Amino acid sequence: MPAIRCQTALDAVSLIQSGETLWTHSMGATPRILLDALAVHARNLENLTLLQLHTEGAESLSHPDLIGHLRHRCFFGGVPTRPLLQRGEADYVPIFLSEVPKLFRSGEQKIDTAIIQVSPPDKHGMCSLGISVEATLAACQVAGRIIAHINPQMPRTHGDGFLHIDRFAAIYEQSVGLPIHSFSTGDEVSLAIGRHVATLVRDGDCLQMGIGAIPDAVLSCLTEHHDLGVHTELFSDGILQLVEKGVINNSKKHFYPGKLVTGFALGSQKLYDFVDDNPNVIFMDIERVNDTAIIRKNPNVMAINSALQVDLSGQVCADSIGTQIYSGVGGQMDFIRGAELSEGGRAVIALPSTAAGGRISRISAVLSPGAGVVTTRAHVHFIVTEYGIANLKGRSLRERAQALIDIAHPDFRGQLRREAQDVWGLSW
Repeated sequence: MPAIRCQTALDAVSLIQSGETLWTHSMGATPRILLDALAVHARNLENLTLLQLHTEGAESLSHPDLIGHLRHRCFFGGVPTRPLLQRGEADYVPIFLSEVPKLFRSGEQKIDTAIIQVSPPDKHGMCSLGISVEATLAACQVAGRIIAHINPQMPRTHGDGFLHIDRFAAIYEQSVGLPIHSFSTGDEVSLAIGRHVATLVRDGDCLQMGIGAIPDAVLSCLTEHHDLGVHTELFSDGILQLVEKGVINNSKKHFYPGKLVTGFALGSQKLYDFVDDNPNVIFMDIERVNDTAIIRKNPNVMAINSALQVDLSGQVCADSIGTQIYSGVGGQMDFIRGAELSEGGRAVIALPSTAAGGRISRISAVLSPGAGVVTTRAHVHFIVTEYGIANLKGRSLRERAQALIDIAHPDFRGQLRREAQDVWGLSW
């Protein structure tokens, strides 16, 4: 049956009924126009569940009036959902990002309606999921219906993210700008971390990294490197700048040599223009991007990720501050394990030494009560702060503690040594 072409976004989401489980396209492709309409429509419904990763600009669905009408079920927390998660008004599902599509395709998690944002159809009727394929392709494959915002400003990207227009139950068309994230090399702390991490990157490495001040700082310090490749969840402007300089050419990769592989992009309009109809950038299903068996096919994988807290044994918390959910498990372990299995591969956790304006050390004797261990101490390799690099691979608990204390903020090193003795029974 041909899609219903709707005059308003509210008309499009009016197909949704009480009790449905919904999926929303995420990251930079978050269908904000449809979700704002859903925030209105949901007030007339009950017991909706909205599955999601990180969403951009979807604050309307976090309004207190929607309690009892719509509940968020988050595989990753972000600005719109973090307060709800911390108040217990939304649900957090700890899961590796690579496992989310499998959860859908196996039928373990049903989806009644997928709400997405796509490019206009080409001459064959194919629309592109654009700058964010992630788990949305899998959601669309299993959803009972798809409601689509066709946006002329959505890039048509190459790779896995194509859907025929006949798959859509309802369509709303409007030209809307995409979320913009500006590139910044950050403050002095981020730059110091970036310089340390850059010393671990070798010519010919295949990079994975996220978004934010520290990844941007790392990328800004790689301008003198050669023949770098990219196989990453997220494609950002920092990567684009290195592509333009010829530093990244993907020539040493074994999986899609010559191509940049990613699951989603978030950045400037220049970035979105670059990926539009660019066959050298492959947007893939995140089940494949984050598959350790695929990641390890590339030699010299360099995975660079962040954390909220690290304890003296090397346990890494990246999704919560104590019991308060902050983000999510994401793909950190997918890439840390994939990198370590790669020939010549390495994995880095990079974080500032302190939080709360210098009042709290991010390196602690033990993790805060309730903190989630995202990366285990058996998987951790390099930890980097602005004070240096700790190589924990193959090190004993005593050696790890000493190495981590050495890169902690100087104001906390004495306290950490005392706690290492009191809590862990370590001495030097």
